[in-house]
Amino acid sequence: MLDGATALIIAAVLAGTPLLLGALGEILTEKSGNLNLGVEGMMFMGAITGLIGSYFYEQALLASGAEPVGVISALIALAVSFLAGAFGAAIYGFLTITLRANQNVTGLILTIFGTGFGNFFGEYFGLKAGGYVAVGAATKAAFAPLYIPFLSDIPVLGKLLFQYNWMVYFALALALLMAWFFLKTRIGLNLRAVGENPATADAAGINVTRYRYAATIIGGGICGIGGMYMCMVTTSGVWVHGCVTGYGWLAVALVIFATWSPLRGILVAVLFGGLMIMRMYVSIPGLPSQIYEMIPYIATILVLVITSIRQSREHAMPAGCGLNYFREER
Repeated sequence: MLDGATALIIAAVLAGTPLLLGALGEILTEKSGNLNLGVEGMMFMGAITGLIGSYFYEQALLASGAEPVGVISALIALAVSFLAGAFGAAIYGFLTITLRANQNVTGLILTIFGTGFGNFFGEYFGLKAGGYVAVGAATKAAFAPLYIPFLSDIPVLGKLLFQYNWMVYFALALALLMAWFFLKTRIGLNLRAVGENPATADAAGINVTRYRYAATIIGGGICGIGGMYMCMVTTSGVWVHGCVTGYGWLAVALVIFATWSPLRGILVAVLFGGLMIMRMYVSIPGLPSQIYEMIPYIATILVLVITSIRQSREHAMPAGCGLNYFREER
């Protein structure tokens, strides 16, 4: 029974990591006052570009007679996926910050655009590659579980804490860094001020436009990395049509459940990750598999209802989130 529980927790952490990355990107964005509902679109863009970036790197080296280096391939995937997500967020930022378009509508358009972008180029490069596009063994090995001497050998705790792929630890470190950034740095406090009351922040000499652009673009890049995780880890380096579907929306709900806190986001991501893979580890005789697949979304609805009812000022959405700032109306 202990082995079963350990396996469930490990699977929950792995399944929750892309949710955590998507949520962290959205938390950073919303802290600036921008409500970007295009998380899923940016994750799709990061997924396909990260995969293609590593694939082209491998093909270029193989064509020259050299062997690809897994670490370099992984770093290329990380950088390219970040840039793709940031590009999608920059489009959103230009439309909402500069042109003052409706944030909700623009976010939905970004989701549609990013989903089409990912699936189109996934199929296009798949046909070019002879049926499907996939990275080689070197890149797959770079995303395999790590072995940390001594620590990984600790009974039970070694499996639970020290045998994940490097992206799990990257996401945890990013959450801790973001929590420190919001609470302990001047730039983080300025960003929170912009999200709460942009007019007051502007009057205090804070450049609202610059902060919103920076947070939105960086947040989008983090969402793109979450999409790359789906390709490189969840689907083992193979492009699967629609592989990100649903994860972006769950990440948006996770932001609300975590009450805009990166640290609480870690726990909530593991919980949601467990709900998504529970059907593989907890069997209830007679319960259709479709019900299992619905559980994360049912939980999302319940979370939104409960959070709305019990919302406190301390844990509420930033007051200026979703509202465009018109300086001339200050």
